[in-house]
Amino acid sequence: MSTTQSERLREILEPLVASQGLDLEEIAVDSVGRKRVLRVVVDSDTGADLDRIADVSRALSAKLDETDAMGEGEYTLEVGTPGAERLLTQHRHYVRATGRLVKFQLAEGGELVARITGVDDEGLDLEVPGVKGRRATTRRIGFPDVVRARVQVEFSRKDKKEEEA
Repeated sequence: MSTTQSERLREILEPLVASQGLDLEEIAVDSVGRKRVLRVVVDSDTGADLDRIADVSRALSAKLDETDAMGEGEYTLEVGTPGAERLLTQHRHYVRATGRLVKFQLAEGGELVARITGVDDEGLDLEVPGVKGRRATTRRIGFPDVVRARVQVEFSRKDKKEEEA
């Protein structure tokens, strides 16, 4: 997909997504055989349930039908939310990941797996899990120190309510 088509799609779709109380996270057009697939990823601070996804999907579909942004030919519109192991690229992503376990690739080299406990404009407060019975430690890193960050799936994570009890 050319940059101009991507920019045009973003200009058309972003206001509609925002009107539904969501953020437009990603747009991708892929070819699948003779058809094209337009994938739109949306999210919000409170998440996006199926009803909100359906509402925004209908609004986007109607708007795309009015325009020639996708050009001639058939395409399929897929609207969804970021996956469980989402890549954190913007400040709002880190805020939304507060309380989650994240794998960081650091500018100084190496990796760090830690839970985000706080986010401000300069960086992150982290809780680094203890190893072999040791207590967890806290650490502060600035955004310039992070090369890449990805949320980790936790299958046995205790719910906050359980931790407070």
